[in-house]
Amino acid sequence: MLLKDKTLLITGVLMDSSIAFHVARLAQEQGATVILTSFGRTMKITQTIAKRLPSTPPVIELDVANQDDLNSLTERLGEHTDRLDGVLHSIGFAPQGAFNFLECGWEDVATAIQISSFSLKALGVAALPLMGEGGSIVGLTFDARYAWPVYDWMGVAKAAFESTNRYLARDLGPKGIRCNLVSAGPIRTTAAKSIPGFEQFERVWDERAPLGWNVSDPVPTAQACVMLLSDWFPATTGEMLHVDGGVHAMGQ
Repeated sequence: MLLKDKTLLITGVLMDSSIAFHVARLAQEQGATVILTSFGRTMKITQTIAKRLPSTPPVIELDVANQDDLNSLTERLGEHTDRLDGVLHSIGFAPQGAFNFLECGWEDVATAIQISSFSLKALGVAALPLMGEGGSIVGLTFDARYAWPVYDWMGVAKAAFESTNRYLARDLGPKGIRCNLVSAGPIRTTAAKSIPGFEQFERVWDERAPLGWNVSDPVPTAQACVMLLSDWFPATTGEMLHVDGGVHAMGQ
């Protein structure tokens, strides 16, 4: 019961293949109360998928690009809880044009950075009034130290995301709130399928990973998120934990 009596806000539950879905499931199994977010046309999908969790959680509207949603988050969460102990940021989006590095225009780049990078700060600040000492913010990334095939401006956005995490850790640390990332290997989620050429990662990752890698198994990544949301790493912040079968440590 790593998360007994904790209340978590979890973004990004779209399908039961989502990493966020398995974080929510494991969190409930470990004793947490879970609140999900969604917005727009995906609300009904998230509400349907939420019924597949051990206990059906509430789903609140949250578009991280909508300042009104962010400003009212505390009030709307107040209908369900008077505190948050943790937040999972599982949000990323880039227009199709962002996957052509040389030809992409600023408008598509700006969208990718706002949704996939700046939103970590925006969500952290929006949740802050309900968070106190011992709180934990966890985000999901895809190791942006490298120029990956096909990832292009989404890779740049992830680099900004990882930097944002470090600055957020700096500014929220004095409040007793930890900010960490989990860098997962490629997982066959809805978001991944929207990336042109994603199958290039699938073909080579298992060959390069010393531990092997299953692109259809989000559970190891979800377990790492649950661990970081728990109290077991009270002095760890600004960190990026790799859950990738060991690929990050290997040469070519």
